[in-house]
Amino acid sequence: MLMPRQPVPALDLPTLTDRRFVLADEQPTLFTMLVFYRGLHCPICAKYLLELERLLPEFAQRGVGAVAISSDTAQRAAAMAEKLKATQLRFAYGLDLAAARDWGLYVSTSRGKTSIGIDEPARFSEPGLFLVRPDGSLYYGAVQTMPFARPNFSELLGALDFVVKSDYPARGEYDGPL
Repeated sequence: MLMPRQPVPALDLPTLTDRRFVLADEQPTLFTMLVFYRGLHCPICAKYLLELERLLPEFAQRGVGAVAISSDTAQRAAAMAEKLKATQLRFAYGLDLAAARDWGLYVSTSRGKTSIGIDEPARFSEPGLFLVRPDGSLYYGAVQTMPFARPNFSELLGALDFVVKSDYPARGEYDGPL
């Protein structure tokens, strides 16, 4: 299990811009936001990432860099970016499912075609959202077993304002005896 205030697993993935996403090389003012999504086959993911694309300037103003990550192939990741007409959001792809598990993500098996007629991959990770400090430690994490009920980006922006104003620490770090 990932623990707040502790180092997160390494990530080094290809992106659609021919530059690699290397988490250790990120230098945000406040956080790097990792948005793990299910893949091209997921219509809820598309809607979610579209909202993130729209709000990216707001996150950037708060010192938060973002990347969307999936286990999709380059072709499927490019199709998702094209579908969204994304111009700002970075897309990293090829997430190994063992690495997904290291991040605490759930893994699902294919049920064939989705409601939008796209085949699910044989296996893929379910959604997760993480805020990682510049020192590589976990500040916030949320994982889902289903494609719905994800953290709301507008609410997250408000929470970030509170975090900065109050110097609010990462919570959930206690792992001692109960």
